[in-house]
Amino acid sequence: MVIIIQEYSFKRGFSQEASRVRSLLTKNFPAAIKEDGGKYTLSYGAFSRLTVWLDNKKLCVDTESSREAKDEMILETNKRYRVFLEEATGYSAKERLAKAKKEVQG
Repeated sequence: MVIIIQEYSFKRGFSQEASRVRSLLTKNFPAAIKEDGGKYTLSYGAFSRLTVWLDNKKLCVDTESSREAKDEMILETNKRYRVFLEEATGYSAKERLAKAKKEVQG
């Protein structure tokens, strides 16, 4: 079991409304979504748990991966996750990586 918490900035012009984020979760992960205190949690594919919430103008994501997931399931789950992040934040995987590197370097 691996737990990772990430924060993502929103590109200018991308709505930071919880309802939009929830609709993108529903679109990309056909699974039951539980809402608790402004956090949306679901279980899908290689994610034993995926929790998403908004905090301080950032998209926060807490993931817990299943060790039993097969390679095909991991690839399919990761693809859905990348699409969700791009649709939610407006940044591609390459742009998110560049931003993360820039933040670490200060």
